[in-house]
Parts: sequence; C-alpha cells; structure tokens
Amino acid sequence: MNVYEQLATRIRTLRNERDWLQEELADRADLHRTYISHIENGKRELSVETLCKIANGFDISPSELMKNVKY
Repeated sequence: MNVYEQLATRIRTLRNERDWLQEELADRADLHRTYISHIENGKRELSVETLCKIANGFDISPSELMKNVKY
C-alpha cells in the first residue's frame, strides 16, 4: 500500500471512529465533501496543505494524522 492509500485508510478510520459523515469532516477541514470522498477512494492525492487542513479538521497535528503511515 502506498503512502496515499495508507493516508486514505487513516482518514476514513479516524472519521468513522468519530461517527462523522464525509460532510462533517469537509466542513471542519474547509474542503468540499466530494474532495474528501476522492481522497478516501484513492482518486486524489493529498498536498501538504490539504493534509494540514484535514489534520486541523480532526483537531490533531499532521504528524498524528501520519501516525503509522510507512513511506
């Protein structure tokens, strides 16, 4: 599994642990819901800026978001 696939899995897992819909994460991260969907489904790769926005949406650090991601 590449880095982007691992991040997609991590994002989906964190979102599901919080019982959030993609819309909730999108609102908190200031991103569009379809963008979150594309990331989670491997259709988009994350930029550093997007990674930071998603981490902020979860109220965690980018390094916490990257926890256990092997690259």
